[in-house]
Amino acid sequence: MRHDTCIAEIEKIEKRHLYFGDKQTKMALKVQSDACFYLSKFLRKKGFVEIRPPIISSCTDTGIRGAGTAIIDFYGRPYKVTTSMILHKQLAITAFEKIFAFSPNVRLEPLESIGTKRHLAEFTQLDLEAAYQDRDYVMGLAEEMLCYCIKKVRKSCEEELLTLERNLKKPKKPFKRISYAKALDLLSSEGFGVTYGLEIPWNGEKFLSGLIGDFFWIIDYPVGSRGFYEKQNRDSLIDFDLIYPEGYGEAISGSEREHDVGKVIQKMQQASLKLDDFKWYVELLEKGVPPSAGFGLGIERFTRYLCGLEAVWQAAAFPKVPGIYSP
Repeated sequence: MRHDTCIAEIEKIEKRHLYFGDKQTKMALKVQSDACFYLSKFLRKKGFVEIRPPIISSCTDTGIRGAGTAIIDFYGRPYKVTTSMILHKQLAITAFEKIFAFSPNVRLEPLESIGTKRHLAEFTQLDLEAAYQDRDYVMGLAEEMLCYCIKKVRKSCEEELLTLERNLKKPKKPFKRISYAKALDLLSSEGFGVTYGLEIPWNGEKFLSGLIGDFFWIIDYPVGSRGFYEKQNRDSLIDFDLIYPEGYGEAISGSEREHDVGKVIQKMQQASLKLDDFKWYVELLEKGVPPSAGFGLGIERFTRYLCGLEAVWQAAAFPKVPGIYSP
């Protein structure tokens, strides 16, 4: 296996049952516990209803940027382990206008992704969706939510952050926004090899993070670069990624959702997807779903940032790292 993870780190992952009670793990999981509490508290005050997420389904998110999907036998039929509950969020808002869930996801990331120290094969995501709302609303909501949560964690976990030697800074609102095209221009001018239409490489995100120095948004990814459920303008998607400061990578990814069944089917066909594999989802859109916007926030990555940890698996209670067998 080729990656930048040393043998000692791999052993700690493989032998998690022997290291679970170490000081760093206890501190990180306490911070994570408080952070999830404050995220939930904030959203409930904003009128969001928490729902239980799906674990398996006949279809799931295909816009997972190079990762694979785990498939199980479900009484003689193939079921997919959830990679993201984006499709189910559009279903949920037919009952409640604002919903959120702490959703477990499994993505079979390529082996080389371990070298970034920010990818897990199993992770939890705070997923939310708001009907009749647009991109600006959910981006503003995300900024307010993160500032609130960080403020609360700084106070409730003061001892843990001190032990971890983490100087957690207060974010400044509003967060800066740059377009995908502008991000590529900045990276190209610094000698990064970037290709229009592809994801910004992780080392490029790290460079931009150092250049900007605080949380910032990348918006308007090109049409065709992401999932069929993202709404578009003429030449770009109405979407967004939030990037952490200090080189910790992507924090949030989201968009306005395409709810016109004809446009969704067209995008599916362009992506060579089989409509039969998304039968219930197409039927849902034919019945009608409200326009909406939403995003996902990776809990382990958020914990890594809060605690200033070297690797994302240090922020997981039972980490599943690509290519490493563990409890």
